[in-house]
Amino acid sequence: MTDAPLAFITGASSGIGQALARRYHQAGWRLALVARRTVETSAWAQGEGMAADRWRVYAADVADIDSIVAAGQACIAQQGVPDVVIANAGISIGMDTADRADLDVLARTLATNNVGLAATFHPFVAPMRSRGSGTLVGIASVAGIRGLPGHGAYSASKAAVISYCESLRGELRGTGVRVVTIAPGYVDTPLTRKNRYGMPFLMRAEDFADAAYRTIAAGRSYRVIPWQMGVVAKLLRALPNPVFDRLLAGRPRKHRQNER
Repeated sequence: MTDAPLAFITGASSGIGQALARRYHQAGWRLALVARRTVETSAWAQGEGMAADRWRVYAADVADIDSIVAAGQACIAQQGVPDVVIANAGISIGMDTADRADLDVLARTLATNNVGLAATFHPFVAPMRSRGSGTLVGIASVAGIRGLPGHGAYSASKAAVISYCESLRGELRGTGVRVVTIAPGYVDTPLTRKNRYGMPFLMRAEDFADAAYRTIAAGRSYRVIPWQMGVVAKLLRALPNPVFDRLLAGRPRKHRQNER
């Protein structure tokens, strides 16, 4: 299977990352799975019946630059330069700027969701450019399109993912390396099951992964999944600020750290 294409996926131990890994495996790809929980991730791959020569697990914390860069370099040394790199790992925690401890939440969120995303891409940019092919995928969120009350850290980080990937796309134009930004709506994962507010157009992780796989294969530069949330996001973006603020007034907020 060494001639099969290779996908490098962070956050592969659960949720969207695991669903994406399963979808790429079903399509015949080799996998480079990156996670902090390597034992659980290996057990999952074995439980899926994946042939041993089609996957490897790399231990890394994307919030630690040296850790994720080392994982990328190990992937290149052991499996080759990937065809697709999906920077999926991320965290989502509510915050209150009046609380000093929540400033640390903001710093941790940006370190994981933004610096970690750039560090995930870093080992592959030069070799992909030299090869003249490859796709770098940033997982953003519709929460990055407008700031949601109580979601300051997450919304800011995902807005930054969208802008960062747009910048990187321009930098790599003409090199053969594509940059794809995917903004999920609500996907049924362990992360979203804790939410205490309604989640319109909630998707199964498997359905999201299938739509994302097709989007990446098509080389789309940006897509909101599902499309219905894309319509909602455009409408929210067009609302005047006073109307938007009234619409979200009193909406339940995301759990902050140590909240049940």
